[in-house]
Amino acid sequence: MKLKTKPPASSKTALPKNYYPVFLNMKGKKAVVIGGGKVAERKILTLLRNSADVTVISPQITTKIEQEKHKGRVKHINRQYRKGDLKQAFLVIAATDSLTINRQVSRDAPCLVNVVDTPDLCNFIVPSTVKRGPLSIAVSTSGISPALSRSVRRELERMYGPAFSEYLKSLRTIRAEAKKRITEQRERSEFLKSVASEKMIRILREKGCKEAKRNAKDLLKKAKNTSC
Repeated sequence: MKLKTKPPASSKTALPKNYYPVFLNMKGKKAVVIGGGKVAERKILTLLRNSADVTVISPQITTKIEQEKHKGRVKHINRQYRKGDLKQAFLVIAATDSLTINRQVSRDAPCLVNVVDTPDLCNFIVPSTVKRGPLSIAVSTSGISPALSRSVRRELERMYGPAFSEYLKSLRTIRAEAKKRITEQRERSEFLKSVASEKMIRILREKGCKEAKRNAKDLLKKAKNTSC
């Protein structure tokens, strides 16, 4: 009796790409967005929130993009994409409804390029993100299921509420004070671990930011007293 063998791997069953997770500092970096519709608008607003230098290339733009243009926050080139438009760009996003244009942008880009909803034309993909002040949590399924990424993100949004943002802002001050007042390096390291521990996360979830800050300040007092 012959044993059944597995069929050769095809493009349909190929393993997903491996992506290197990274957070980019976009402050002052040139970002070019091709397209001016609602999808492009969402991408542009995110780039602006991260202090990018944004240029949009499209014959038509949404009302919101127009508003950002009048505020001087967005440069607008009122025409279709042309070869050479991506010079000196740090990051490019193609968000048109033309696959031909999107493919051309992908081929021309000498930098980071994302073509919306077409992972095969990208060298990076945008994860689903939870943002709580300085805290960012990114979720990706390597392009296999953006819908699952969104579902996981919604679950994380419930797990990590606004209290985490408030606590992190306080922690910046507490951390700076600890560096000044706890002179012994090992003790300072132990303190910094304690105010960011799993126990502190439980306090944040169960009792809120006010109680977490009180605990952090008590830990700082004890650490200072021990070092005296």
